[in-house]
Amino acid sequence: MTTAVYRSPWVDDEVQALHDMATKFFEAELLPNQERFAEQKHVDREFWNKAGELGLLCASIPEEYGGGGGTFAHDFAVFDAQYRLGDTSFGNMVHSGLVAHYLLAYGTEEQKLRWLPGVATGELVGAIAMTEPGAGSDLKALRTTAVRDGDHFVVNGAKTFISNGLHADLIIVVTKTDPAAGAKGISLIVVETPDAHGYRVGRVLDKVGMKGQDTAELFFDDVRVPAANLLGDAGAGFGYLMKQLAHERLVVAVCAAAATEAAVALTVRYTKDRKAFGAPLFDMQNTRFELADCATQAHVSRVFVDQCIQRHLRAELDGATASMAKAHTTDVQGKVVDRCVQLFGGYGYMLEYPIARMYADARVQRIYAGANEVMKELIARSL
Repeated sequence: MTTAVYRSPWVDDEVQALHDMATKFFEAELLPNQERFAEQKHVDREFWNKAGELGLLCASIPEEYGGGGGTFAHDFAVFDAQYRLGDTSFGNMVHSGLVAHYLLAYGTEEQKLRWLPGVATGELVGAIAMTEPGAGSDLKALRTTAVRDGDHFVVNGAKTFISNGLHADLIIVVTKTDPAAGAKGISLIVVETPDAHGYRVGRVLDKVGMKGQDTAELFFDDVRVPAANLLGDAGAGFGYLMKQLAHERLVVAVCAAAATEAAVALTVRYTKDRKAFGAPLFDMQNTRFELADCATQAHVSRVFVDQCIQRHLRAELDGATASMAKAHTTDVQGKVVDRCVQLFGGYGYMLEYPIARMYADARVQRIYAGANEVMKELIARSL
C-alpha cells in the first residue's frame, strides 16, 4: 500500500482491494470537488450516501448491524486511501473510526440495531461532542450537563470544534450526569438531532487547514433526550473515553503516516520535473539528501504504525504506545511536509498546489485527539 517494494503486513488481498476501490471513489468524487468543498466548508450531504453505497463506511462493523464485517484493517485502508490523495474534507475517520465503535462497544442490542445500519449506509452521519470552549484535552473540566427528568435527560451546554457537526444526525455527547462526582459523573448521551428541540448548530468554523471538513459549534438548550439514549452505564463515560482514545490516536497516526508518504512522493515527482540552473532540481545533492531523509522518516513512521495496527488487531495495543504513535507520526508529518514545501519554492506557498494544503492540514494533527504535550505526559506515566 505504501511503495512497490513494501506492503504493510496487515494488508491482505481483500484489504488491498478495498483500498483500491476507495482510491478510485475518492479520485472521482472528492478530488474534483476539493475547491468547492473548501468554499462551503463541508462535503455534500449526498457524499455520505455514495460512500455508504460502496461499503466505505463502517467497514469493520459486523454485518448483522449493517457494516462490512471486516476488521480495523479495512477501516484503516479507507482512511489511508483518502489521506494518501491529500484530502481531509471527508470526516469518515470520526464517523466510522470512532462513533460506530462507541455504539458497537457500549450500545445495547436495541441501540446497535437502531443506529448502526443507518451509520453504515450514510443515512445517519455521526459525530462525537467532547470539546467545549473551556475544556479540550482536559475532559474532566467539561460543563455540559444531562439532568435526569423522568424518562428523559435534559441536556444543556455548548460544544466546539465538532467534526461532522453540521451534518450530524447522531451525536454522542459527553456530559456530566453527576457534576459532584468528578470523572465518575461523566456519561455519554446519544442525541438524535432531527428530533432534538433546543439543539442548534452554530458556526461552521473557518480553519487554518482542513478547509473542506465540516467542523462546527453545537448548542444544547434544555434538549430532552430519552433516557434510553444513554450509551453504556451512567457515570462510566470517562472510562469509555479513555479506552476508545487509544483507537482514536491510532486513527490519527494512520492518517499522519499516509499524508507524510504522500508529501514525499509528491515532492519527488515535482523535483524531478522542475528545472533549476539547466537541470532537474532533483539532481542537486541538497535536494536528494533532503528527500532521502524525509523518505526515511516517513518509512520509520509507517513501520511503527504498521506494528501498532498489528497489535491493535490482536487487541494488544496499550494506551501509552498509541500515544507514542500519535505524537511521533504527527510530529514527523509536520516536519517532513515543511521541508517538502521548501523544495517547491514559491509554488509551495500557493494553495492551488496540494503541498500547500497539506502543510496547512498537518498542523492540527498535533492538537486534536489530545495535544502532543498530553501524549508525552501519558507516555511518561507509563515509564
